[in-house]
Formats: sequence, C-alpha cells, structure tokens
Amino acid sequence: MSGVRFTHDGPGTSAERWRARSEFGDIGTIDLAPYRRVVVVAAHPDDESLGAGGLIAEATERGLAVTLVLATAGEASHPHSPTHSPDDLAARRRAEADEALAALAPDAELVFLGAADGAVDAAEEDLATALVERIGERGPGTLLVAPWRHDGHPDHEAAGRAAATAALRTDADLLEFPVWWWHWSDPEQAPWAELRRLRLSASARERRDRAIAAHRSQVLPLSEQPGDEALLTAEMLAHFEGPEEFFVVAGPADTRLERLHEEVADPWGVDTRWYEERKRELILAALPRPRFERILDVGCSTGALTARLVERLVPSGELVALDASPTAVDAARRRLHEPIAAGRLRVDVADVPGQWPHPHDAGFDLAVVAEVAYFLSPRRLEGLAQRLEDSVRADGAILLCHWRHPVVGWPLDGPRAHRLLSERLTRPVQARYAERDVEVLVLARDDAWPEPDR
Repeated sequence: MSGVRFTHDGPGTSAERWRARSEFGDIGTIDLAPYRRVVVVAAHPDDESLGAGGLIAEATERGLAVTLVLATAGEASHPHSPTHSPDDLAARRRAEADEALAALAPDAELVFLGAADGAVDAAEEDLATALVERIGERGPGTLLVAPWRHDGHPDHEAAGRAAATAALRTDADLLEFPVWWWHWSDPEQAPWAELRRLRLSASARERRDRAIAAHRSQVLPLSEQPGDEALLTAEMLAHFEGPEEFFVVAGPADTRLERLHEEVADPWGVDTRWYEERKRELILAALPRPRFERILDVGCSTGALTARLVERLVPSGELVALDASPTAVDAARRRLHEPIAAGRLRVDVADVPGQWPHPHDAGFDLAVVAEVAYFLSPRRLEGLAQRLEDSVRADGAILLCHWRHPVVGWPLDGPRAHRLLSERLTRPVQARYAERDVEVLVLARDDAWPEPDR
C-alpha cells in the first residue's frame, strides 16, 4: 500500500461508503484502562486532531498523562500560496497546534522535533530516538499512537515506522491511525481484522471537533487566491466525524540494525578497530575453562568473536551462533564456512528471545552475550535471562560483555543491561572486568568456578 499516489482535492471514497460495510459492525473495541500515559506522534499539525483527537481527549478525561511529539511544522502544506511563505505557514500551524492541543489536553507536553515537512523519512531515526527518550523503561503502561505505516502519505508512513520502532524498543503498546487512507483506499482492501474502534464520550467528541476546527489553515482557505485553497474538504473531514475513532493494530517492528548491516559491510569495525580486537582477547581471557562442549553466541553479528570462540571447543564440540540480522548472518556464514562445513558451527537468524534454538539444543556449557543486550527492550531482556537460565547447564557459565557509554535510540545502556540481567540470572557474578569503555561479567555457580590449583 505504500507509494500510493493521490490528490487531496480529487475524488475519494466517501465516509458513507465506508460505514455501509457490514464489517464495520464487527470491529473490536479499544480499552484505555490498562494505560497510565499516552504518547501521540504527528507528522504535521492536525494529524493528531484528525486521527486521534478523541483518544487524546478521552485519555485526558481519565487522568492519563499525554505527550504529543510533533515531527514538522507543516510549512509545505501550501507550496504555491501567494500570501504565505513557508515560514509564515510554520508559525501559523504551530500556533494552531497549540490551540488544538489546549482543547484536547490542556496539561499535555508538546515536543517539537523540527523536521522538514515532506522529509520525515530523513529524520525517522531522530523521531524514533525522541520517542524512546520520552518513553524510556516505562513502556508497559504506555500507549503509543501514530499515523499508520500504510497511510499513503510519505511523512505519515515515516512517522508510523518511527513509532513502530520505538514501541519495540520500549515495550509500549502501539495503535496507528489512518488519515489519508480513508480518502484513497477502497473498503474491499481494508485490513478489517486489524482495525479497532474507540467509542467517544460526548465531551471527548466535542473536544475533538474543536481541535480539528482550530487548524484553520487546513480546513479553511488561506485566501480566495489560487494556491490558498482549503486542503481538508468537507468530504475528507466527514471521515473524522461521529462518536468513534478507528485505529490499526499492526504490531511493532524495528529494522534499524538490519539496514545498518545492509548499508555498511562492517558497521562496528570488528575487523579494523583495536578496541574490538582487544575486547575479544578480554572475553577469551575471562572464560573459566580452556575448552567447552557446547557454546551459544547470542548476537554474533558478522562472526568475528564467533571465530575465536570456535577455537575454544573440544574436538567434538559445537557452537550455535544467533543474530537477528539476515545480512549479518550471511556475512558470518561466509567468514566461518570451514567450521560450518565441518559440523562444528551453526549460524542462525533469530530475533531473541522470541526465536531461540530448539529445546533439544539445551545443555550449553557456555553462553556469550556480547554487545546485544541493550538492543533489547527491558521486557525482552527479561525473556533473554529466562532463556539463558533454561539453556545453560547448571555447571555452565554465562559471559556478558557490553559498551559502557550511552546507546542513543534505545532505553538501556550496557551497565543497565548488565544490572538487569544479573538480577534475573540465578548464577552469581564470579568475575568482573570494567574500564572506561567496556565491562565483562562472568556468571557461574561457586562450585563450577575453577580452583586455582587445577
């Protein structure tokens, strides 16, 4: 559905045609009771009022904290206006956004990203980072609301992708609202099973209507001159009338690390940086035994560390390496083709903790988790801890190694990930090496740690 071409003033699908569909009556409902806060994303001023104004009003009336993250000022809405420059439109639309938000949620926080109208895709990672910073580790109990990733407007779709990324990184629940999709799409193509409705109180509906009306530069002509026409026609606005709002439940997604491996052959510099080579030697020196029967390498990337871990296997041993990036796994397989061919190594695509080696693969006597834990949300990190508990033998060891500096765009950093994992793993920390840049922890039972005279 992405890449759709349409005109705002061209003929579209009427609200009456949508509501005449029998499937409309079967759409499930949304319950706001589980949430303490709502974070709403808008590509332009007016998106939030059109697509989620009623939800914002309902959240406010229920005492939920509300944050609006506005990506652009909407300065390109009238590119041929003879009366308003882009700067004029930006100032006007920002003021309209303030007025609309005051109608919906007077105490809400407004965060302005300052991206260029028409180029939200260029600021997609910045938008995802801003959302992660606002949500942090408070994802459970947070509802993130954004334009739909298939709305047909490039800015809306980029904002939706950023929200889907932030939802996965923070454990927030995600709802996406269509705006232009109602206009250009056809009911026969609708993802009816993914649609949900929110029933609005009379007061929330009135707040939403006032908020939409506040965007005068969009619902009314700027002037009578050509180029100043109203962008939101009566036919378009009809989709956002009535006692309900509609959202899509599509689930979170994060493609950042895969895209990074696609764009750069060695994104972390594992083959060129002394830091990376030195870190591998630190990891190998920290291992409690010279040889292992079965090793699990979680987050192997292109396989530089995996290649050294294979050397620590007993002659009949096996190593299983996992990474969520198919491109990284392909690179690791090319690097490690010899031990793979010999049956000593398997490299699998796996998005942990949801994807994991088969239960018959349990019984590892070493698991290495290096430079990957902070790329998991707090809830997924808890899941990883449980997976490690279930997969590593009682006499086995778990080694953690992570960068100690801030990790921009994710809620956790290395020290925080180590604390969370250490709290959830039953094995005590037997060894710790920490410096300015990196920290290595080795967790094992007391009776599994080697005695100095052995």
